[in-house]
Amino acid sequence: MTHEDHPTLREPVRRAYEVCPVEVSVAVLGGARKMTIVKHLLDAPMRYGALGRAVGPVTPRVLTRQLRELESDGIVERAVFPEVPPKVVYSLTEQGKALAPFVEALNEWGKSYAEQMIVPLSSRSADDAETADEPADAGARG
Repeated sequence: MTHEDHPTLREPVRRAYEVCPVEVSVAVLGGARKMTIVKHLLDAPMRYGALGRAVGPVTPRVLTRQLRELESDGIVERAVFPEVPPKVVYSLTEQGKALAPFVEALNEWGKSYAEQMIVPLSSRSADDAETADEPADAGARG
């Protein structure tokens, strides 16, 4: 991808560059479902509808905005095929494919975090809900 393909730098990315490289990463990849989009496109190019289903509950407006930003930032490519109806396929650029080890690391960290932090809290919440259904003095009767 050449500079001519993306002549304008998005303002959040430009501002992040003035701070540090971590901020650039967050400016490019932070946002509603961007990393999930990248994760699914690592497997194979996808059409808009299939990508929307894979990403999960996201409005078409948000998905379109995130895809446009990823395209503007050189992470995603959009190919339009002259068919009726038009066929649009999204894929990762070389810059996007370079994210594979980071996506895998974040995926593994997310699984570990969920097992250690979210699942125990969910179990506790379910136990609390069951206890709340029982009468307060149920154990005192007898």
